[in-house]
Amino acid sequence: MIEDLVKEGLITPLPVNQNRVEDTFAIAYRDLGVAENLLTSSSDWAYTVAYNAILQAGRALLFAKGYRPSGSNQHISVVRFCEHFLSRDETLWFERMRRKRHQAVYDCAGTISEHEARSAVKKAGDILQTIDSLLRA
Repeated sequence: MIEDLVKEGLITPLPVNQNRVEDTFAIAYRDLGVAENLLTSSSDWAYTVAYNAILQAGRALLFAKGYRPSGSNQHISVVRFCEHFLSRDETLWFERMRRKRHQAVYDCAGTISEHEARSAVKKAGDILQTIDSLLRA
């Protein structure tokens, strides 16, 4: 339950600000476009930016529901919050991408294949559409 995330200190209440929601979701779509463009030059960065697109969309959903991520594990906070709204498949993709992105950014260059990057960009687009629908409902 969402209340459990509050109790764990992963999210905190925040007054809903529609401009913040829209601005954050605009960043998600911007990042999706950047990820698509990066497919021709860097699979690692295309994947990383596709993940960031989902992260920003998740943050927009948090803001729309009256919360913000808190603490030192904000990416995990967003994933855990999104579990309450996304399908199991979408949530698993989000979590897998979070972990793989961490490897690509901090551990070892060249860990993302072109196929993985293309799949991630496509899945990011699908998840953004899901969150867009949730925000419009």
